Amino acid sequence: MSKTTENENWTTVIKPRTGLFEVNLKEIWDYRDLLTLFVKRTIKVQYKQTILGPLWWLIQPALTVIMYMVVFGGIAGIPTDGIPQPLFYLGGVCMWQYFADCLGRTSNTFVSNAGIFGKVYFPRLIMPLSSVISNLVRFGIQLLLFVIVYVYYAIIGTAPCPNWYLLLFPLLVVMMAGLALGFGIIISSMTTKYRDLQILFSFFVSLWMYATPIVYPLSQVVGKRKFGIDVATVMCLNPVTPVIETFKHGALGAGQFIGWGWLAYSFIVMLVLLALGILIFNKVQKSFMDTV
Repeated sequence: MSKTTENENWTTVIKPRTGLFEVNLKEIWDYRDLLTLFVKRTIKVQYKQTILGPLWWLIQPALTVIMYMVVFGGIAGIPTDGIPQPLFYLGGVCMWQYFADCLGRTSNTFVSNAGIFGKVYFPRLIMPLSSVISNLVRFGIQLLLFVIVYVYYAIIGTAPCPNWYLLLFPLLVVMMAGLALGFGIIISSMTTKYRDLQILFSFFVSLWMYATPIVYPLSQVVGKRKFGIDVATVMCLNPVTPVIETFKHGALGAGQFIGWGWLAYSFIVMLVLLALGILIFNKVQKSFMDTV
């Protein structure tokens, strides 16, 4: 062997993964420029050829809130715990929309990016992570709309009073992102082989929203029982419910704090989903190009 060969130092070594739970955070950090590029691409492409552009990020929640006010507040007469209807609905819509957007994009990771995955190597988790981060921009703009509406009600003297639980907001956002990321990459891994699961999943997400207290307060089902089962307890088993209820209670003072136990439950579910998602993701990514 020549002396030159003995002194060679490789800067990049591509090797198979040794474990299904392996997540090379250093490798993801090394590809942070690519992650930033994908985040910018996602933001620009979404409304690149539209007339109103990013204004749709404000128009969509505004129109949704108006529809909820007419249907659920006006026709159905569902109360909002004394909170002005625009604030009550907008708070739930902003949080749910971020979760649903992250879930929708991450659940389509393998299928929508098969062309890129088949041409060049990079950490595959970069793609779902870029979806979660890029949606933070949209979430921030919609949250600004929520603040503007809140300031309006504060000026006219009818704004609800927030409390210190609002300090949990950064943790709540992380939990929403983690739940969406974990559940999304599980679905993404399954839809590489069974495409009809994507259709079923879209229908499931639509129903999931109505199983979450977005258009009604959780207080409306407290104490109610169906078939001998407490309805509020069943709804709280939905890991998104404690997160959204905590945000509403902290920002709007609506209802009562759901409890640390339920928040801990949602956090544990998030960790389990992420672990399970990484396991399935690592297993599928080795051979998904043969089935996608």
